[in-house]
Amino acid sequence: MNNQAYFWQRLRRLSADYEELVTRSNAPEELGNGIYDRYKNPVLTAEHAPLYWRYDLNPETNPYLMERNGVNAAFNPGAIELNGRIYLVARVEGADRKSFFAIAESENGVDNFRFWDYPIAIPETEVPDTNIYDMRVVKHEDGWIYGLFCTERKDPNAPFGDTSSAYAQCGIVRTKDLKSWERLPDLKTPSPQQRNVVLHPEFVDGKYAFYTRPQDGFIEAGSGGGIGWGLSESMNPASIDHETIVDEKIYHTIKEVKNGQGPAPIKTEHGWLHIAHGVRNTAAGLRYVIYSFMTDLAEPNRVTHSPGGFLIVPQGIERIGDVSNVVFTNGLVARDNGEVFLYYASSDTRCHVAKTTVDQLVDYVLHTPEDGLRSFASVEKRSELIKANLELMSRPEYAFLIKG
Repeated sequence: MNNQAYFWQRLRRLSADYEELVTRSNAPEELGNGIYDRYKNPVLTAEHAPLYWRYDLNPETNPYLMERNGVNAAFNPGAIELNGRIYLVARVEGADRKSFFAIAESENGVDNFRFWDYPIAIPETEVPDTNIYDMRVVKHEDGWIYGLFCTERKDPNAPFGDTSSAYAQCGIVRTKDLKSWERLPDLKTPSPQQRNVVLHPEFVDGKYAFYTRPQDGFIEAGSGGGIGWGLSESMNPASIDHETIVDEKIYHTIKEVKNGQGPAPIKTEHGWLHIAHGVRNTAAGLRYVIYSFMTDLAEPNRVTHSPGGFLIVPQGIERIGDVSNVVFTNGLVARDNGEVFLYYASSDTRCHVAKTTVDQLVDYVLHTPEDGLRSFASVEKRSELIKANLELMSRPEYAFLIKG
């Protein structure tokens, strides 16, 4: 077979495989846990990147149809609904390890996501970003859509020869249509490093409110005590003079090492419902899970309910990837009809969706026991549930249940 014939045969096969992937229908897993329904297939993967992002499609310059500009992963998306359609602002990582943002669009929020033709060209600041990632997208009451993301740069104070030390800050962009993005100055805070910064969707005391994650080092939280809170007079520039802790990291819990706000919280009649990530250390490395809590409507920095344990934990294929045993979220969509699409990434590799409702999440947060922080307290809580259930199981309508 000559090169021309090989090229066109291969391109047709690649195109057919791509269409099969992006048009594949998705379905929820059976039963679930009653809190949410996990969907069987990832909604975004590296293979969802269009062929014309990855291949030179000219047979004269690429006769073997080699992948010239590879994509390694698609994960950690911000999410927003506009005019009835769902948009994910995904973190796409190229084969060169550089991350960038790209928008994928779906009509139903659970499948058929397609990337727009071009990635987002985020304007640079005076000190260019080396890497950008994990954008939280928020429709604020001031009328703008804000994107807050982590901007990473090499540490200028690193010793000679140290090519891994970095510092992280919060980059800020804003838009009206997801197409034209204005870069604002990076957020200023008292903390040496910042990650996982989220903008509260409403003014608080006439100011812009932020959930922060103060930390001493690029990876280690150090003296940073958990999810922080700070106010700024303006978004251009945004500056926080004082940070307080909303939700602290706690010894021997799912948030022992560090924790961070996920997407912006959902406003409910019972309070602000938060989705966050917690990190603990294991013999196999850091383990990331997703958890939830609620804060007061009038005081969004005051926790009112805090269910113990995780909401989502890596399962099956989710445990495998570039950074294994990790689930992470920075995007959700709460629809007017009460539906909630919770988008989460697994192992820094791919993106999934779990579907639930505001009512289900509120029920979970209000009625799930808090962490007793001791094994004995944990057994006490579980035994209370067991006792109540055993009494119920003595009734005739429960006769089909088998005990022990």
